[in-house]
Amino acid sequence: MVSLLCFNLTTRMMIKKILVPLCVACAIFALSSCRSAKEVTYLPTINGEWSIVEINGAAVVPAAGQEYPSIGFETTTGKVYGNSSCNRFHGTFDTNADPGKLDLSALVSTRMMCLDMTLENNVMNALKNVSGYKKLGNRIALTNNLNRPVILLDVKIAVSKTAVLEGEWKITEVNGELVPTNLEKKPFLNFDVQKNRIHGNAGCNMINGGFVTKEDDPMAISFPAVAATMMACPDMTLERKVLDALNVIKTFEIINDKSVAFYDEGGVTKMRIEK
Repeated sequence: MVSLLCFNLTTRMMIKKILVPLCVACAIFALSSCRSAKEVTYLPTINGEWSIVEINGAAVVPAAGQEYPSIGFETTTGKVYGNSSCNRFHGTFDTNADPGKLDLSALVSTRMMCLDMTLENNVMNALKNVSGYKKLGNRIALTNNLNRPVILLDVKIAVSKTAVLEGEWKITEVNGELVPTNLEKKPFLNFDVQKNRIHGNAGCNMINGGFVTKEDDPMAISFPAVAATMMACPDMTLERKVLDALNVIKTFEIINDKSVAFYDEGGVTKMRIEK
């Protein structure tokens, strides 16, 4: 009888030792699964490109010749980028933050001056106050630390704008430096949008090649295979700068109907062209 009692007690203790860690492991797994599920269903809600349609409760009204400011998120890489109506901005956000948390206080922006900077300043000041996000119907609200909306986003319709590039343009700026106007051979680019081809002059030699765009990003453009003739000129400095700039260009922006800017992956202006 004593032996049987001891056996029962021993068996119960062994079962307890097995079940307790197992239950703890199950609980941890359940919590982890819940968190993962939240992240999977929450984070993708901001993925993609959005138009900024409202700031601090006021509807956005772009100035004449300007588009709606926009912002884009890549939830797989943590990249954030956009246009504040005049300048472009970029930065990163923490994809491992708690669902609904979003810090945009360290964005970097280009410094181009525009005729009306009111909307530009409103966008950048509002972005500095963003600490989270939430869904409001079909829209996304970027919220402050009190969970109140400071920016309202709507889905951005991707419309290709490469058609504007058609025709011949003079290269007026490379790497932030103005191209001299007294050159014997003035650098230019001529776009054939239908064939996705370019030809032109880099300052000495003729250049030919193609350009590549993306269906899901109307402002994306690159020049992966530009070739130049091999004529030697007394000064090849400008030519090398033009070719180097074309090699790193990733996006473009239509400043107006007679001016276009090209940027590298980090949003730095690499070239400007004018009709």
